[in-house]
Amino acid sequence: MYPIVSTGENVTRQVLADDPALMTVAFRFAAIGAIGALHSHPHVQSTYVQSGRFRFTVADRSFEVGPGDAFVVPSHAEHGCLCLEPGTLIDGFTPRRDDFL
Repeated sequence: MYPIVSTGENVTRQVLADDPALMTVAFRFAAIGAIGALHSHPHVQSTYVQSGRFRFTVADRSFEVGPGDAFVVPSHAEHGCLCLEPGTLIDGFTPRRDDFL
């Protein structure tokens, strides 16, 4: 089992599974207003909202998502989120995010 790592105030990350070609990670947001800071990376990312509500910015587009919603973040696109209701995001990365290990 992988450790739970703090990534900011009221936000944690836990790797659920990994292979050099793919990684699955849970991001848990414990409070309204918690932030997933704007960032970019070379990996393609898919995000599935397991629970909660979030306002995402991907490139220059902003949108809200809730349970059952999913979307893809292209390689190198700047993205981040604001927690509107506590919950969990399940992210897939290809290739694996070695910086998370």
